[in-house]
Amino acid sequence: MSLRPTLETRKSIPTLEGAGVKLHRAFGFQDPSELDPFLLFDDFRNEVPEDFIKGFPWHPHRGIETITYVLSGSVEHGDSLGNTGTLGAGDVQWMTAGSGIMHQEMPHGNHTGQMHGFQLWGNLPAAQKMTAPRYQDVQAKEIPEIIDDDGTSVKIIVGSFWGKTGPVDGVAADPQYLDVHIPAGVKKTFQIDTYRRAFAYIFEGSAAFADASAPSGILLEKEVAGEELNIRDLSGDRTLVRFGTGDEITVQAGPGGVRFLLISGAPIDEPVAWHGPIVMNTQAELKQAMRDLHNGTFIKPTH
Repeated sequence: MSLRPTLETRKSIPTLEGAGVKLHRAFGFQDPSELDPFLLFDDFRNEVPEDFIKGFPWHPHRGIETITYVLSGSVEHGDSLGNTGTLGAGDVQWMTAGSGIMHQEMPHGNHTGQMHGFQLWGNLPAAQKMTAPRYQDVQAKEIPEIIDDDGTSVKIIVGSFWGKTGPVDGVAADPQYLDVHIPAGVKKTFQIDTYRRAFAYIFEGSAAFADASAPSGILLEKEVAGEELNIRDLSGDRTLVRFGTGDEITVQAGPGGVRFLLISGAPIDEPVAWHGPIVMNTQAELKQAMRDLHNGTFIKPTH
């Protein structure tokens, strides 16, 4: 086994999106090859309803998948095909936009006014960009959770891990999407298939990720207590950790434990032509999508 090096650790950036929603963007609208097959990741965490209540009114999607994971509060959604629903705490929606869909998402706070969730955009390969739109709405109770002997818990949203498989299926890029909690002081190693690109997004607690420069890729006891390991609070930073190639990552949780998303997928390695929520392979395809929006043919007949 080989340890994945930490290529980069960076804070997410405050961003205004939709009709005025204040959120933090970990990556997006930059180099699409950096985390291929993933294009964008947003953390919408707010305690003031005025900062999110106007939501994300009607907007188009084509050529991508959007993955929404709600931790607290709720999100009402609807689309141009007549689908409607509400995502509550712990629920997931995996939407394959495919050939095109108009969509809206309206967040609401919980009983104390808090709202917290994530949205990830996954690219679709050329062969699937014009596929029929598809929803997979998954309730929290359907998501398997494994609790290890040391107290580490992993919710498996998509992909297989520790002998369990998540409820989302049939999506591009063979993704793996895990919600991981490691208790205080616990050191844990997670294996990730070498062919996947991978990142972690830390949103609670403190931790350190071992680097390939550590002897034999193993965290030493003296490092756990020292500055070399760089255990620090990452939750307020809403921190993205981008990994290089290898078979595994090792995490040392800090004194309050740590919670993060661990996400990986197979690179698509195709050209990207990008305009907001529409992602195609060529500029000609992108221009055609814009024409379709203008002339009312963006939504393809379903039968």
